[in-house]
Amino acid sequence: MPGCSRREFLARSSALGAAILGVPGVASAEPPPETLKIRLYHAPTICLAPQYVAEELLRAEGFTDVEYTTPEGTATIADEMAEGRIDIGQKTAAYVVPVLDAGVPIVVLAGVHAGCYELFGNDKVRNVRDLRGKSVAISAFGTSEHIFLSSMVAYVGIDPRKEINWVFGKTLPATMQIFVEGKADAFLAFAPQPQDLRTKKIGHVIVDTTHDRPWAQYFCCVLTANRDFTTKYPVATKRALRAILKAADICAQEPDRAARYLVAKGYELRYETALEILKTLPYGRWREADPEDTLRFHALRLREVGMIKSDPKKLIAQGTDWRFLNALKRELKA
Repeated sequence: MPGCSRREFLARSSALGAAILGVPGVASAEPPPETLKIRLYHAPTICLAPQYVAEELLRAEGFTDVEYTTPEGTATIADEMAEGRIDIGQKTAAYVVPVLDAGVPIVVLAGVHAGCYELFGNDKVRNVRDLRGKSVAISAFGTSEHIFLSSMVAYVGIDPRKEINWVFGKTLPATMQIFVEGKADAFLAFAPQPQDLRTKKIGHVIVDTTHDRPWAQYFCCVLTANRDFTTKYPVATKRALRAILKAADICAQEPDRAARYLVAKGYELRYETALEILKTLPYGRWREADPEDTLRFHALRLREVGMIKSDPKKLIAQGTDWRFLNALKRELKA
């Protein structure tokens, strides 16, 4: 595989973060983080690259213990974050909305990027409206793909609770296999699944959320944190957010370097697949778009079909904290 060693990448990435953003010495001018340990969400999905590439940048921010935690058993990131076992991590924006509606003590700090998902269908499905009465494969109710698809069909007037036949796969690989075997009419694929389906020439893309409106104008992934962590450790929160946003810039401007790092760390075994995904997803979107718009959009759709009860305005007011993002945008001259 071409490229530099992991040691060389790590040495360069910390310097590159400051060089790209033109803010040398900013972190050193602040107080040190109130805690030296930070725990991030780990999942086998390449689109979460910024939080993985951020590992050495987090160390440069003063965290000496950087841990990536995989939820155990049936626990979700919301469960782990609510219980304080995960401090911060990226998650699908649509998924976060009903979590906030349920009163789970997490807070949204920033948007990271758009894209990630591609909706695949068989010959019976040519557009989202064709999903009415069709079978759609998901791993379980309440998962990211279930909530995102519910928002998607609600946008075209379909009630996801009554007019979609959900087929359950329990795990993401098993869910895709249901579609591959023709046991479902549609499947919302998550990187690198779209690349795998195209390689196998299975199904066709109905919606590409990286390019197709309205989805392309909203964030796919947002950065969330345990509410107590942000309250107790505000300096650590800002430093962690800065590291992840710098890492997003590295993914956007140096995708080959980031892809090599992901492969070296074992997050993806195939360099070309990692590179394709990093080149495709708009990791610089955090600088341009307003994450509040994304949460409002999904909240309105999900409330229309009775999947949340909260007024979107109240939900956003209680479930977000943009202070750190706004400060970093000014600092990093976004």
